[in-house]
Amino acid sequence: MASQTLYRKWRPQRLADIIGQEHVTRTLLNALESGRVSHAYLFSGPRGTGKTSTARILAKAVNCLTGGRGEPCNSCAMCQAVTEGRALDVIEVDAASNRRIDEIRELRERVNYAPAQSRYKVYIIDEVHMLTNEASNALLKTLEEPPAHVIFILATTEPHKLLPTILSRCQRFDFHRHTQANVVTCLSRVCQGEGIRIEEEALKLLARVASGSLRDALNLLQQANTFYGNEITLSQVQSLLGISGDERARELVRHIVGGDTRAAILTINRASSDGIDLRQFHREVMEYLRLLLLARTGSAEVVELPADELNELKALAGKASLSLILKAVRAFSQLEVSLDSYSTLPLELAAVDCTASHTETKPAPKPAPPEAVPAPKSATGSPPLQTKNPVEIPASRPAVTEKTSPASPTTKENPAAPPAMVSLLEHLRQQWSRMIKEAPDGMGKTPAAALLRSARPISLENDLLTVSFKHQYHREKMENTENLKIAEKIVSNFLGRPCRLRCVYEHENNHLVRAALDLGAQVINTEEP
Repeated sequence: MASQTLYRKWRPQRLADIIGQEHVTRTLLNALESGRVSHAYLFSGPRGTGKTSTARILAKAVNCLTGGRGEPCNSCAMCQAVTEGRALDVIEVDAASNRRIDEIRELRERVNYAPAQSRYKVYIIDEVHMLTNEASNALLKTLEEPPAHVIFILATTEPHKLLPTILSRCQRFDFHRHTQANVVTCLSRVCQGEGIRIEEEALKLLARVASGSLRDALNLLQQANTFYGNEITLSQVQSLLGISGDERARELVRHIVGGDTRAAILTINRASSDGIDLRQFHREVMEYLRLLLLARTGSAEVVELPADELNELKALAGKASLSLILKAVRAFSQLEVSLDSYSTLPLELAAVDCTASHTETKPAPKPAPPEAVPAPKSATGSPPLQTKNPVEIPASRPAVTEKTSPASPTTKENPAAPPAMVSLLEHLRQQWSRMIKEAPDGMGKTPAAALLRSARPISLENDLLTVSFKHQYHREKMENTENLKIAEKIVSNFLGRPCRLRCVYEHENNHLVRAALDLGAQVINTEEP
């Protein structure tokens, strides 16, 4: 006798055997017991949730020779014929391969013939959403008023693709995706019947990977049984599925929370060099980040983990800020790990993106100044510009003090900008793109922000910032009242105090213009109209 796959061998034969769909089985059982069976049903839902199995059980129940009310007996000749797939009056049609109007016209002609052996002719049309519009319209009249001896059962995974006129002619039942607990219960029953000894954690892993499809879970179980025999461990299932055992994924998340960029990249590369499927590794990282998010938001009770792992998760969640977890979730969820590429670059970029914020936000230790020297005042007597985060002069560029006699004739009155001013201008140049990108209230996406990207800060005196443009057209656009107002808001928000903007035209390589501007000159537009 030819061997059967597990999902066919253990296919439910009674409505009571179908797990997780009580809202469907209870309604159908009541209809059978009262003799109020409809002429057309629509079973919709994800794959592996029992749509076709329920349709076959219903076909057996209405034609059962022992009564035709309630559950099928599964012992009479008609029930056995339906179970073995040789019943002449139970016709299964694959709409994916019989989707044209000619096949539906032929079906309409056969519908009028009386049943050969049973009480009802039952047509089970699988993947009915694959029918063409013409074929669907050809089925409408027969579906609405079929002969008294015909029952239609339509099954689909995408009910939204069906014509509304078909939906209105059927009793619709929505099958739900199986919960992990239901899948584990079913797998345990199958293992007991097949003599398979498997660890409980391995069953939970199979159920989780199956994503609510009982058929997929049974296929994975059979694959593990074929490869490893009747003794199956968690590590064997992890190896079969190409899973790293969650440890590397957890290790990577720990490094992200700790801000250790080097360790995070090393973890990714070790996983790759050990032959771990990077797509599966990516899914594991996403799953653990999800659990970390739940624990951080106080929803740890919905997390299905052993007690020691749950405590470890809660401890890690206590060290991570919610903003960091959200940033990591967004960074890794946007990755596209290609099916034909095993490059670690996408994962590395996401890890660096998450950990870089740690090094950027940690303030560098400030050396104590040797003595407090008051900052010189400007010519107008106003104090120098203060910011929320003053920038220190880098150690690599020490200030050089030149001692000259007050009466020396070579001394020029050229008051240098205060050290804070020089450092702030340099800081502004370095953070120019970031200032525009992080502008509040959506100002970073305005035309003024686009014009600022083409500008370059060249001087900062008190509350007046001078920016230069390579093109005269950009300068003129920036001097528009609305654009200038938004640009000044962006700069003022970054500096932490009100700031005015002065726009000048400066050619990219014109060093003479830059020198003249430093001396106080102004650029005059000499272009001909």
